[in-house]
Amino acid sequence: MSGFVEKPEPVQVPGLVHLHTGKVRELYQNAAGDLVMVASDRISAYDWVLPTEIPDKGRILTQLSLWWFDQLADLVPGHVLSTELPAGAPADWRGRTLVCKSLRMVPVECVARGYLTGSGLVEYNASRTVCGLALPEGLVDGSELPAPIFTPATKAAVGDHDENVSYEEVARQVGADTAAQLRQATLAVYSRGRDIARDRGILLADTKFEFGFDGDDLVLADEVLTPDSSRFWPADDWQPGRAQPSYDKQFVRDWLTSPASGWDRAAEQPPPALPDEVVEATRGKYVEAYERLTGVRWN
Repeated sequence: MSGFVEKPEPVQVPGLVHLHTGKVRELYQNAAGDLVMVASDRISAYDWVLPTEIPDKGRILTQLSLWWFDQLADLVPGHVLSTELPAGAPADWRGRTLVCKSLRMVPVECVARGYLTGSGLVEYNASRTVCGLALPEGLVDGSELPAPIFTPATKAAVGDHDENVSYEEVARQVGADTAAQLRQATLAVYSRGRDIARDRGILLADTKFEFGFDGDDLVLADEVLTPDSSRFWPADDWQPGRAQPSYDKQFVRDWLTSPASGWDRAAEQPPPALPDEVVEATRGKYVEAYERLTGVRWN
């Protein structure tokens, strides 16, 4: 059992039709047929959307994605049309709302990995492969890969795990031409993001993207290179052979799996509310990632 501990009721706004409640984002459609994405302050861990929010998280994710879309515009177009607040929308949507093109979305999580960790490490330890790609012997948790790799996954519903699949399976599902486009764009965007982050003292271990088509044109959608969609590691603390400190929800995961939470992850009970100190520490990591990457002070 997993999903929302407390599923929120979407805000009703005249002129907008609510389409979907995701782990973090609410999705609407306006009268012109454009999508309106609103990033909340919700946070998820272990396939649960937790009952406690992280202040400013939605605005940080939105503003960081906008910054990255600018950095990547020469590689692949982004889906953002406007950041203007829709008429009648709540004031607290400001800074976390994007009006976007309605795309024909590709049903694949496009994952790029430059370092070995997470589910990739689990597969590597079992077979010396990741998504069917052979890797050299001797790699450990946190090892830099010889070159970035495209390791796609299926898109899962809220509360379910994405499942790694092979490139051949993606080609079977979406066609060889589309699969090739996805791989090329994913690795190009990852490489640009990796180089920019490295210049700022951050290692981009892995990340996931979503793409859609606007006519025949491949377009980068959803969020881009945020702490929710990426593993960011401080470069000066990188030490292969162990879990790396990261700019994400690690404080939340660590507390949930500690005796202090009293939560049994294997049981079917939802996780408890987060204590104030975990909320503040997690918010601090999101702010730090934004400031180090963009060079702009968060306010």
